[in-house]
Amino acid sequence: MEGKEEDVKLGANKFTERQPIGTAAQTDKDYKEPPPAPLFEPGELKSWSFYRAGIAEFMATFLFLYITLLTVMGVVRAPTKCASVGIQGIAWAFGGMIFALVYCTAGILGGHINPTVTFGLFLARKLSLTRAVFYIVMQCLGAICGAGVVKGFQPSIYQANNGGANFVAHG
Repeated sequence: MEGKEEDVKLGANKFTERQPIGTAAQTDKDYKEPPPAPLFEPGELKSWSFYRAGIAEFMATFLFLYITLLTVMGVVRAPTKCASVGIQGIAWAFGGMIFALVYCTAGILGGHINPTVTFGLFLARKLSLTRAVFYIVMQCLGAICGAGVVKGFQPSIYQANNGGANFVAHG
């Protein structure tokens, strides 16, 4: 009986964690954390991958804003929700675009096409300041161009819906 209890104890403790899961004090990780990104890396300005990632940020944000703005404006413009894709269509447009764009850009830049996510990665020292500022500039330019193309190609929808912006109603 004593041997069985000992085997049970050994078997139960064989793969236990030394620290509780999820703590920062855990040292026996089965992976290595990459070193923190440097604050300023001027060498990045000479690499093609740096500019390719910026172009991908621009295009992804451009497409995201273009498709989602048109979807929302189409729903608002419709006489009834049933005559358009409706609320579920808007959700599918946002979710589908994020899924497709993150999937397409993950290999180039990591799949973050949002300035807030980029800023968070910079604070976590996963991106250098050079790369973070460049990504944020390209994301903002992509968003501005995406909204501008909607306004340029669909001026009647854009003006009828106040550009897709919220506003305070009279009274």
